[in-house]
Amino acid sequence: MPLPPLTLAAAGAALLAPSALLASVSVGPRPEPTVPAEEGVRAADLLDRVRACTPVSHGRYRTDEWSAASVQVCGTHDAVFWKADMDVDCDGRPGAHCNREADPSRSSATAFQQSDGRFLNAERLPYIVVPAPSGIWNPRDQGIQGGSVAAVVYRDQVRYAVVGDTGPRAIIGEASYAAARALGIDPDPSSGGTPSGVTYIVFKDSRVNPIESHEAAVAAGERLAARFIRGG
Repeated sequence: MPLPPLTLAAAGAALLAPSALLASVSVGPRPEPTVPAEEGVRAADLLDRVRACTPVSHGRYRTDEWSAASVQVCGTHDAVFWKADMDVDCDGRPGAHCNREADPSRSSATAFQQSDGRFLNAERLPYIVVPAPSGIWNPRDQGIQGGSVAAVVYRDQVRYAVVGDTGPRAIIGEASYAAARALGIDPDPSSGGTPSGVTYIVFKDSRVNPIESHEAAVAAGERLAARFIRGG
């Protein structure tokens, strides 16, 4: 079930210049976009910052229904993070790659909506999925909400995304078709993804508004990631 709308975090709004808040709208079919490379912050520096884990979850998550619970959510003053696999989320508005034929189990809804009230487009918007609140962890306790800014690290790459959907209460490690594609991970919702090696870092009390503006997520993500590396 989608989570109820959450209160706007002033800290996230302060990070975004007014020009970054505008999302373009076009009519008619468009070619599949190429997500731009984001090179300002090095993957190695982010990974070095998350070597030590101070747990914020009360237990561990599974990466799949059949796997053992092995993933702890960790926290710092500025962020929460976890290291897991990446399953491909195709929920939300249908498209050429995210549809019932390609992914029979997909949902037509996402937990959070665009500024125009429509559900998110997994093919075009890089977003990550957080577990629904449970006794293991409630993301809202660490200021994580729809539109929160995330840095996703895979191998030597860093890409920025938003929190765009919620998943099962006991499973972690999922991101949109567009997020997987941006990282060079096979984005096929049925056979794609990667079984390990993905680090998700979500910055506390941040929020992109409107949620569908990837440009705003990148701008805020670069600032927040650089500050996270500095430790302040």
